[in-house]
Formats: sequence, structure tokens, C-alpha cells
Amino acid sequence: VQLQASGGGLVQAGGSRMLSCACSGLSSSYTVAWFRQAPGKEREFVAAIRWSGGRITYADSVKDRFTLSRDQDKNTVYLQMSSLKPEDTAVYYCAAGRATITTTTWRSAYGHWGQGTKVTVSS
Repeated sequence: VQLQASGGGLVQAGGSRMLSCACSGLSSSYTVAWFRQAPGKEREFVAAIRWSGGRITYADSVKDRFTLSRDQDKNTVYLQMSSLKPEDTAVYYCAAGRATITTTTWRSAYGHWGQGTKVTVSS
């Protein structure tokens, strides 16, 4: 399994940004997730999607602002971020693993990680 995250950059508060995670080697049993880590903070769950389709899960902090989708033809998962806030500033990581409904938000459920892509939201 290989994951390649991209799309980070500087954006003004209230703006939008799309992150991409190019995936390879995944099977239908995998879940692909985004986590983020702000300076001095723990890495936290953002959103996840089953690679086979269906269940999408969001953290409460991003619900109604972020949208997760996947394009199986392109083997890519997209995180569309809107109404960005300064507190969304973080390094964003995509991850893949055989997470269950219970463990979807657990960092430990994901054994494969891409490199991070930094998002900075200016106020």
C-alpha cells in the first residue's frame, strides 16, 4: 500500500482547499482516512471513507464543512475543505487500514500512512 497526499498550501479564513490522496495497493476491505496534526497537538481524526464505497465518517469539528469523496478510476481520495478556520491549520495526513465501524476514528486502526501536506489558514 502506498499513499501520496497533496494539495496543501496557504488559504484565507473562509476559503476552500482540496486535498488529494493518491492510493495504490488497496483492497475493498480498506478504509482511507485523513488525520491532521496541529503544532503542539496530537494527531486527530478528520474523516474516513470505505474504499469499497458507502460509509463516510467525519469528525464533529469538520462536519458540514469538509466533504470526503473517492474516485476509484483514479485511485484517489479527495478531501474538499470549505469555510476554513485558522484552527484548521495543520499538517494533514492520509492513511489506510482495515478499520471497523468501531475503530474508524482510531489512529491505531491505520497501518499505512502517506507523507503530510501542510494547510495554513490565515485569519
